[in-house]
Amino acid sequence: MKNSPNPALTEAVPLSSKLARGDLMSAACPSRQVLNHVTSRWGVLVLMTLESGTCRFSVLRRRIAGVSERMLAQTLQQLEGDGFVRRVAFQVVPPHVEYSLTPLGIEVAAKVRSLADWIEVSLDRILQHWESPVAPDSDRPESSARP
Repeated sequence: MKNSPNPALTEAVPLSSKLARGDLMSAACPSRQVLNHVTSRWGVLVLMTLESGTCRFSVLRRRIAGVSERMLAQTLQQLEGDGFVRRVAFQVVPPHVEYSLTPLGIEVAAKVRSLADWIEVSLDRILQHWESPVAPDSDRPESSARP
């Protein structure tokens, strides 16, 4: 006897319902941009850094090793545009700007922190796979040594 598919999974979902929730599998869905902003290398690190509290730009740049001024500024603008980061500019000379997480930012930071924590805990197991032969188009670093 053949199992019939779950009707809830095969029923057509109205487009308005899909758009209201988001559809990451659709190339045109705006949720893909948000996913890209949040899960980019710098997006994850900015969110995690701001979990500890409000920071000035220079403090963020010092704490996130390797990020350029341009990439940090771009990442902060994207995260601010998505409603995850609050930017407060003080009208003083020299300019003083502080960044902090919004309530929505606190939520998403916890999610990416969970992923980052899992990666750190599992890194030894992951690096074992780096020792296997790599396809020519791979973007793995030449050395599998952990920084």
